[in-house]
Amino acid sequence: MSQSRAMCLSLLRINLQPMLDATLKSTLKDAARKLTGPKKRAFMAKVVEDYFDGSARKAETCLGWNRQTVRLGQHERRSGFTCVANYQARGRKKTEDKQPALADDIHELVAEQTQADPQLKSAMAYTKVTARAVLAALVTEKGYEETDLPCRQTMGTILNRLDYRIKKHKK
Repeated sequence: MSQSRAMCLSLLRINLQPMLDATLKSTLKDAARKLTGPKKRAFMAKVVEDYFDGSARKAETCLGWNRQTVRLGQHERRSGFTCVANYQARGRKKTEDKQPALADDIHELVAEQTQADPQLKSAMAYTKVTARAVLAALVTEKGYEETDLPCRQTMGTILNRLDYRIKKHKK
């Protein structure tokens, strides 16, 4: 860290110490921790405006809040528009979504060895084909590469999502 930056941070801490005592700091941090999303950002922006002269950097130094989050909250306060997060688009996509033909090929392979629930209590189909066997059949019969297919555990999950349950043959 450069000397000028270190000196600036130490002066910043000195200037903020009289303004915020430990009790107020802990109260602000606790309140921010309990809020989420736009409400949290609005709270942070209001605190920064009231106590830190609108400086997100000062709030980051003193309270440990993310500067970008505070700036987004300030922007939302100024513009009147709330930014909405698209949480559903995050994360890993399902294998069936990445390879749309895979579900149809699995249905074709498993359909011949499938039976309905004998008590008709559910819409699930029972099959004697294992996930390992489905993977092998996809490679040999449908021409998939092993590197393009998921692992055995994931194939079992896919079979469950497609409403297939493995049922052992009773002797």
